[in-house]
Amino acid sequence: MLLFFTAFSLLFLLSCAYRLRQVVAAIPALSPSPSENQSLSSHPPVAIIVPAYNEADNIATCLEAILESARFYPGSTSIWMVDDQSTDSTWTIAQTVQNSLTETDPPLHLVAGQDRPSDEIWVGKNWACAQAIDQQTAADHDSTYLLFVDADVRLEPEAIAAAIAQADTEAIDLLTCCPAIQCGCLAEWLVQPIIFTVILIGFDIRAVNDSKSESAFAAGPFMLFRRTAYDKIGGHRAVASEVVEDVELARRIKGAGLQLQFLAGASLISVRMYRSWADLWEGWTKNIYAGAQRNLFGTLSLAVMVLLLCTLPWLLLGGLGIKALLLDWDKWDGLILALLGLALMAQVDLRRIGGRASGMTARYWWLSGLGGLAVAAIALASIIKTETGWGWTWRGRPLQTVHQNPLD
Repeated sequence: MLLFFTAFSLLFLLSCAYRLRQVVAAIPALSPSPSENQSLSSHPPVAIIVPAYNEADNIATCLEAILESARFYPGSTSIWMVDDQSTDSTWTIAQTVQNSLTETDPPLHLVAGQDRPSDEIWVGKNWACAQAIDQQTAADHDSTYLLFVDADVRLEPEAIAAAIAQADTEAIDLLTCCPAIQCGCLAEWLVQPIIFTVILIGFDIRAVNDSKSESAFAAGPFMLFRRTAYDKIGGHRAVASEVVEDVELARRIKGAGLQLQFLAGASLISVRMYRSWADLWEGWTKNIYAGAQRNLFGTLSLAVMVLLLCTLPWLLLGGLGIKALLLDWDKWDGLILALLGLALMAQVDLRRIGGRASGMTARYWWLSGLGGLAVAAIALASIIKTETGWGWTWRGRPLQTVHQNPLD
């Protein structure tokens, strides 16, 4: 029995590594391309929108990086930071950045977020983004592109120019990127590499980038819309009640017959999504089940998948060790040990392949067993939270109002 499960675990890991290698190889890269920038007959104007809620730790470095990237871009830029009624010093810090600008810097507009309409359902950053668009539209009607950047994102100087060049030369209506995922604590190293590996395996980016396919996916930290396409699908107002608004916006782009492109942007864009286990737990339990369109079978399959990929080989290795201590070492145990060694090497290979798109190294790969348990627990908790509304929050704000009756 131990030999059977070991062989199954190895074959499953190898098949997933093969699929991941194909997917990653097919993701186009967003990279600095002076030749493309020079080939543009003009440099279309772009408005950069930054929704922020309790981002005191991030907002200064985020805005400074955006300003540097905007300076690098030859075209007209404007930056709109919306403080979604933060209870920390986000607004004060943003004002400090604004006051430090010179006349030659791109304009930085600060928008004080208003109360959400009492007769409408708005969740997440949708209300903040909608307010920014209203303000930007009233002040600046000629922006060809709208770039939405999360406050925990850091742009390299060439990022905006490279994205505009790619979108403009290839007539892309929504360009979105997988940034480099930064990890700074144990919880992040446990969970982030596994979740992004599973996302890459589950979402075939070749289909996402195929205009003939209905498959759609987007990464909320960096989304560049052609303004006409954004208006056509109704923008963030059309997805006001969607918790995972980035994927829903991508689906609407595809549904409208518009062009979606998902790129690997790790060389120009980075993000540290969560800084503690509590933040990580709240964020991913908010997103996973909702992002799967509340597909119970799909989310349970994800939990099983990560246990098979990450935890099973370590359980089998522990079982083999216990057997060797308590029972005799028989002729098959050497083969089982060798197969388990190959399975663990396949886990390292998965980390390395996924890292080509996400920027994460194979560091701490040996924590995969515990990481698999953590991700499976997150997936199950996401189902419970989303269906019941119990503890389903983002930054402490409840999300259960999305459903009239959470228990339906």
